[in-house]
Amino acid sequence: MAETGLTNQKRRTRKDLLQAATRLIRQGRTPTLEEVAEEALVSRATIYRYFPSVEQLLLEASFDVATPSPEALFQGLPSDDAAGRLERVDTVLHDMTLAHEGTMRLVLAHLLQHAGEEGVPPRQNRRSPLIEAALAPAAGQFTPEALDRLAKAVALVMGPEAMIVVKDVLQLDEAEGRAVKHWAIRAMVEAARRGDG
Repeated sequence: MAETGLTNQKRRTRKDLLQAATRLIRQGRTPTLEEVAEEALVSRATIYRYFPSVEQLLLEASFDVATPSPEALFQGLPSDDAAGRLERVDTVLHDMTLAHEGTMRLVLAHLLQHAGEEGVPPRQNRRSPLIEAALAPAAGQFTPEALDRLAKAVALVMGPEAMIVVKDVLQLDEAEGRAVKHWAIRAMVEAARRGDG
């Protein structure tokens, strides 16, 4: 129980740091480490426990700034089009990753290098809240179990890890890579509707 509380506290602290940096970035500035620490009401040492450099903190915060709200993201899409809404999430995450590909690969390498080490907080999860928002209006099309399984399954084909598989493992060009991911999303939505799995 104590370990769970500590893990949750680490997640909250990491989120607080990102939110502080995001607030400063939205003011049109590139904040220093000291400014982020002051905004988040923590010490510089605390920031370094969560991020290896101020550059990585600012990069992750810039993703928070660039990630649209669900209201803006799904504007103009039918609420019952679960596949179309999920494809929109994938497109936005893919474009964000592509725009910062080199840095994102370095961030992932750092995370993999330190995965499982004590004191290393889990990374920020931006895709799940967007996936859940995409599926919420169409939730009645699925059983609760299928909806939960679908949300988890589509997370596997979105984000920087999926783009690395598309580019490095499968060696697909940009258009085919996107098409394959969207085919997978539609296939998973149909399987969830049938109650497969």
